[in-house]
Amino acid sequence: MSKKILITGAGSGLGKGTAIGLAKKGHQVIAGVLQWEQVTALRAEAEKENIAENLKVIKLDITDEIDCANAQKFDIDILVNNAGIGETGPLAEIPVKLMRKVMETNVFSTLEFSQPFIKKMVEKNQGKVFFVSSMAGLSTYPFLGPYNASKHALEAVAQCLRDELKPLGITVATINPGPFRTGFNDRMFDTFEQWFDADKNFTSIEPLKQIQAGVASDEAQFDPQEMIDKMIEVIPAENHLFRTMVPEAIVEHCKTYQQNQWTIEI
Repeated sequence: MSKKILITGAGSGLGKGTAIGLAKKGHQVIAGVLQWEQVTALRAEAEKENIAENLKVIKLDITDEIDCANAQKFDIDILVNNAGIGETGPLAEIPVKLMRKVMETNVFSTLEFSQPFIKKMVEKNQGKVFFVSSMAGLSTYPFLGPYNASKHALEAVAQCLRDELKPLGITVATINPGPFRTGFNDRMFDTFEQWFDADKNFTSIEPLKQIQAGVASDEAQFDPQEMIDKMIEVIPAENHLFRTMVPEAIVEHCKTYQQNQWTIEI
């Protein structure tokens, strides 16, 4: 059965691939992208793929009131909150305004954008809301504190909404990607270079460079098509797990990580 689905952050990476894939499956997809250049590019790709009738591309910055008001005019069955940003650097030294920026986009604006859609879903007594979180919402990594904190907060938001909205007929779920080769991780690990000064900051730059070269390397990241395929499968499905994490190896990593927190001695 065809669904009307709005996806934020659909201008690149997993969001873009999922929007195109769902449109090819016959769903009516509204793809919200951050920049006007992405609007042009994705509309051209939709024409090329012969899916323009199923894929409506709109300019959507979820921190912008005008963009949000325009997007919230649509009547949808499923909302996929995929838009997100990240910052890296030692939490003891990172400018706190950068952490506020991440929290504003990944948590506050995401919830604020969702609320009008949830209200309309409640009025119809049906609908589904996805929050694209991360393995970083269930485990932490040095120098990834702002992103970790935002995704941990998003997990709590999703779990509370799940329990609050279930009696009202609304489904809430998360999608938790591992590290995929979309360019997002690479650019996120570049961000500390904008403000970090090895001559002034007390944190050594070496561990920062090491994790940047490790986590954001091609070898440490997976082919995004695996995650895109799973999102295309799960988003319109009638029945699925509350949390969808890919790849499977990351599931075990996160479970082990969480269990270990109970035995770590200080």
